Amino acid sequence: MNRIALAIRQWYGSMRIKHKVFLLLAVMMGFCAAITFGALQYAYSIYDGQIYEKSSQVLNLSATGIENELRKIEQLSFNVATDEEIQNMLRTMNGDPPGYEALVLRSKIESRLVQYAGYVQNIYSIQLTDMAGNEYTAGMRAPFTPEQRRLIEREAAKEPGSARWIYPGAADASLISARIVRSYAANLELDAIGMVIVRVRLDQIVEDVSAGTALKDGELIVASGADIVYPLEGGVELPELAKGAGRGGYELTELDGRPYFLSHFYSANTGWTYYSLIPFGHIFERIAWMKNVLLIFFVVSLLTVLALAVQFSKGITKPIEALIARMKQAQKGDFSLGDLDDASVVAKLPMDEVGQLHRTFRTMIGRIDELITENYAKQLTIKETEFKALQAQINPHFLYNTLESVNWLAKLNGQPQISSMVEALGFLLRNSMSLKDSLITVGQEIDIVRHYVQIQQYRFAERLDFRLDVPERLHRYCIPKLTLQPLLENAIHHALEPSVDPCRIAIRAVEEAESFLLVVEDDGPGMSPERLELVRAGDASTNGKGIGLSNIGERIALSFGEAYGIQVDSEPGAGTRVAIRLPYETGCSRV
Repeated sequence: MNRIALAIRQWYGSMRIKHKVFLLLAVMMGFCAAITFGALQYAYSIYDGQIYEKSSQVLNLSATGIENELRKIEQLSFNVATDEEIQNMLRTMNGDPPGYEALVLRSKIESRLVQYAGYVQNIYSIQLTDMAGNEYTAGMRAPFTPEQRRLIEREAAKEPGSARWIYPGAADASLISARIVRSYAANLELDAIGMVIVRVRLDQIVEDVSAGTALKDGELIVASGADIVYPLEGGVELPELAKGAGRGGYELTELDGRPYFLSHFYSANTGWTYYSLIPFGHIFERIAWMKNVLLIFFVVSLLTVLALAVQFSKGITKPIEALIARMKQAQKGDFSLGDLDDASVVAKLPMDEVGQLHRTFRTMIGRIDELITENYAKQLTIKETEFKALQAQINPHFLYNTLESVNWLAKLNGQPQISSMVEALGFLLRNSMSLKDSLITVGQEIDIVRHYVQIQQYRFAERLDFRLDVPERLHRYCIPKLTLQPLLENAIHHALEPSVDPCRIAIRAVEEAESFLLVVEDDGPGMSPERLELVRAGDASTNGKGIGLSNIGERIALSFGEAYGIQVDSEPGAGTRVAIRLPYETGCSRV
């Protein structure tokens, strides 16, 4: 047994991936098909039993629907028979009133009957007779033959005051409900003063109840003992039907050589028995047809899925095999991309994992080839780069030495202002060109601002009203280098230069619990809402000569996190306010 298992593992391990994928899909499809087909067979077996019980339930519901309609009609005849106005008029008519009064009473009685006839559907007419034999009708008038009249009177007299049913016959195909009208006067003598006859459209009731059920495809028969209530003509003979009906409520029976599904239900309310006959083939031929169709569908689906599995496995393994071939070329030192060098070929690659492998391999090979090509060129330019770097270090020193010479010359000639400006300029140059630290203290940044303001005050004199209000205790905290000076330069450029009036520019601090603000504000012309939105979004055009607000904000965020940065507020005619949020952080020695 172990040898067989080992042989199977070796055989499976030596298979190619596409064969493994095909085998796996085939086994899964076969297993799923077997489980599904078995489940369907089990479901059909349950369905075969359920359909018998459901058909019987449908018959019961249909019988209940017919019974409910008949109860409405019984209630209608009861309402007519107990109507006080109708009883008063019947007693008057039984007293043989004069001709005109009798004519008026007849009209009133028939109008009253018309009102009742509108309350219930599926009736032909409501007829009321008095003891003198006068008839009052609402609906389709149908005179009764003497035999019908005697039959109706006999049935109604069996239970005075109760509704009695007269079944359809050859003379009249309608179902008739008859009830004796008894007088309910003050002394409750309960004398007969007339009779109510309601002609019912039983065929319409059955049709409405059967619509939308399985009974519409079969036959519904209503019987009272040996008498057929519905249908009057056609249908199966009752004795044969009753002979086939068992006690279970439903069964299979054979009538006229054809199999039928028979259900029957007895109603204790009316004493009627309801039978339904549904052709057996009509119910189950579709099920048998569906079974065959599903079997064919499973076979076709299995073959289709197997064919798709072959194509699917090829679609997975073919790109992998091509990738393996290119890897072997790279292993031999050939870093050419082949057809992967064509962008159109790369664009056609799928976006799945295999396609990503191809794209990653293409990027890797291309990068290796570029590195090999560039490495030699870089080695050749190293010394030239080092030489230029030395030159770049010489130029700032030459500029500093020149400014120092100008400073001593100004002092020798008694020009303290020129000397002061040169010293301030030298200080600014040394701090701006020094790359030693990216973070400095607030105090160091304020020193840069003071030297810058010193130069600008020589230029603008009394027009520049500069104010600095930053407590000494905040000078030890860190700030990115060249943060306040560019903001002050922007304020001078946009608020002071365009105007001939004095301009106030202030730098002040606002301390909060977790952080503090350094605010640069001016009372210049301000910005329009549109311009302010562009500035906040970093889309505003600049002259390109300095450090922009977005650059300052990015440096603050990179140094301290996204919670810190710049907030710009401005209104036309109300100046501009730029607030820098910084943490209480010390130890400014970052490069």
